[in-house]
Amino acid sequence: MLEFSLFCLAIIIQIVGIVGCFVPVLPGPIFSYCSFLLLLPTKNPPSVSLLVTCGIAVIAVTILDYVVPIIGAKKFNCSKYGLRGCTIGTILGMFFMPIGVFIGPFLGAFIGELIYKKTIGEALWGGLGAFVGFLLGVFLKVIVCLFMLIKCFSLWPF
Repeated sequence: MLEFSLFCLAIIIQIVGIVGCFVPVLPGPIFSYCSFLLLLPTKNPPSVSLLVTCGIAVIAVTILDYVVPIIGAKKFNCSKYGLRGCTIGTILGMFFMPIGVFIGPFLGAFIGELIYKKTIGEALWGGLGAFVGFLLGVFLKVIVCLFMLIKCFSLWPF
């Protein structure tokens, strides 16, 4: 019974991890990885190689999540105001789910660029860069979390 409960809890944590890929406050890949640690005392625990591989992937995607939006924004000539606006827009967008999570980074960067005194066209371009970077970061996190969810189901002994 305890083993079944641990596996159910692990699946729930995996789902929270996937949700965390879209919600900036929740560290999605870290949640997904922690679900593997929950399965260690079971009869069918994750292998050491799976734990190491997923651990490296989680560290890499967590670092890239901070770097990719900045690279995307810089490629589109976004200023620091635009980057800060993107961050604020992402956080505020959580309160207007699900559309706000996607529109928030763009609007935040756009408004930040306008505050920086860029033209509307330049602000739109900077907002687009921040948005593309944000989406790429989300995409990478979702791929890693879906991989871990599939691996978690493969450990299911019932």
